[in-house]
Amino acid sequence: MATRPGPLTEWPWQWMGNFKYLVLAPAVLHTAHRVATKGWGDLDPAYATMLPALLLRMIHNQIWISLSRYQMARRKNVIVDRSIEFEQVDRERSWDDQIIFNGLEFYLAYAMIPNVRLLPVWRTDGAIITVLLHMGPVEFLYYWFHRALHHHCLYSRYHSHHHASIVTEPITSVIHPFAEHVVYFMLFSIPTLTPIFMGCGSVLGVVLYIAYIDFMNNMGHCNFELVPKWIFKVFPPLKYLMYTPSFHSLHHTQFRTNYSLFMPFYDYMYNTMDKSSDVLYEQSLKVTDETPDLVHLTHMTTLQSIYHLRIGIASIASKPSDNPVWYSWMIWPVAWLSMVLAWVYGSSAFVIERLRMKKFKMQTWTIPRYNFQAKTLNRSGELFIQKYPKLRVRLVDGSGLATAVVLKSIPLGTKKIFLSGSTSKVAHATAIALCEKGVQVIMNQKKEYDMLKSRLPESRTVYLKFSNKDIPQIWIGDHIGDKQQQRAPKGTTFVPTSQFPLKKIRKDCTYLSTPAMKIPETMENVHTCENWLPRRVMSAWRIAGILHALEGWDMHECGDDMMDIEKTWSAAIKHGFAPLTKG
Repeated sequence: MATRPGPLTEWPWQWMGNFKYLVLAPAVLHTAHRVATKGWGDLDPAYATMLPALLLRMIHNQIWISLSRYQMARRKNVIVDRSIEFEQVDRERSWDDQIIFNGLEFYLAYAMIPNVRLLPVWRTDGAIITVLLHMGPVEFLYYWFHRALHHHCLYSRYHSHHHASIVTEPITSVIHPFAEHVVYFMLFSIPTLTPIFMGCGSVLGVVLYIAYIDFMNNMGHCNFELVPKWIFKVFPPLKYLMYTPSFHSLHHTQFRTNYSLFMPFYDYMYNTMDKSSDVLYEQSLKVTDETPDLVHLTHMTTLQSIYHLRIGIASIASKPSDNPVWYSWMIWPVAWLSMVLAWVYGSSAFVIERLRMKKFKMQTWTIPRYNFQAKTLNRSGELFIQKYPKLRVRLVDGSGLATAVVLKSIPLGTKKIFLSGSTSKVAHATAIALCEKGVQVIMNQKKEYDMLKSRLPESRTVYLKFSNKDIPQIWIGDHIGDKQQQRAPKGTTFVPTSQFPLKKIRKDCTYLSTPAMKIPETMENVHTCENWLPRRVMSAWRIAGILHALEGWDMHECGDDMMDIEKTWSAAIKHGFAPLTKG
């Protein structure tokens, strides 16, 4: 929102929230009725192109979003190396409003302008006129309109909303108040409608011009330099006809320079080109991939988790994954395609996220595999260490801190807990730690009971009990199924010991989060949620790796090896991580 919102700042359908696409329902229903009653042959090229063109625009924008975030994670050719936070993601969530607006414009134009129904697929003369009109009136009028928007009167009421993003993403390009978009529509109507009224317009002429606008907008705000130097060497005048991402980035950092739309020649003409444009361009091309101090290795879980990657759909990734969106069923093909691509790509990890904590650099790498595709767990890295005994990096599975978080989540004064058939490293470590503290651990599965009893000191085996009748109100475990939960007494507190949350089937019981902690304010560039966890909350397993690097600990934590529980907990508190719940 602008600092002092003016008239027509909000979109007319903003009150509809996630149901805003219903404004296109009449057009969709009219198309369906026309096809049902008159057949596909009745659709002229202009009418048949409208809905597919809107869909392709959304796909085009999403490709740019994913590409930009991938490059930002690598830091390759990055222009502005600062962090993006949740506030910016939320502000830019409405990037699709302009596509809805354009859809309404297309249908109104079709209904009101008879020539549109007679448009051929292509006319070369009309395309030439479109190009000339863009280079002339559109670029000139936009330049001066843009300069007017930077007058304090209009800037505070409208354009400041766009400039709230210093570190731009491709979708930043279309984040403007509704009133600005109305003006842009009138500007871009000059090259699209003029050929139509002249009788030389075409369907592809309009579609390709809009695709050009989207491409240049996205490129100018992608925050990484991708225009190679050889292009300007081969054709030097191109520097006046096409801007670069670094050129427009300076407009977002300096505010009073580089006003041009896509063609910088008006900035040269009116002496508003930033003098550092060429220097920043050269510098950005030299920025190399970042070498991290820590790598968090992960993989996708379910098919839908592809949307939740940082390089996926921004509006989904910025919320916990247990908050489904209404359109998730529409993008199922994307999930299936991602699985196929995962098989084709192989098992090589790729960078999806880059975080900073003071001077400490962290990256997240994803292995393109889903839970159901995994064949071996490699014992959390133990087999890898056995294969490479002189490994210089340290492998951390995070079980020590995860165990500490579970222990701290158990209410103070608890005398007995029930361990529901769990065989994980964290569950066993938690049970052993509880027995050593004098808390009775009750189990009802003989095999797991015997296994755990053999690992306890003989003096503490008295605190491990096998029983089918003694069921306390504190339950811990990896996977506590529906039938098991039904056996729990009213008021039971379920404490998960795995990375996956329990299914909540009891309304009279309390379900705690998976082992996780709040991250400190010093951790930057956090604008996605980790799976089902709330914002700025990180799983204990992941935090443990960060602590390992921050503290300079030299041991591996994988297989049967585990860090000292109290030591890791103290380190977490020391570095600003905070518990979600207090025991």
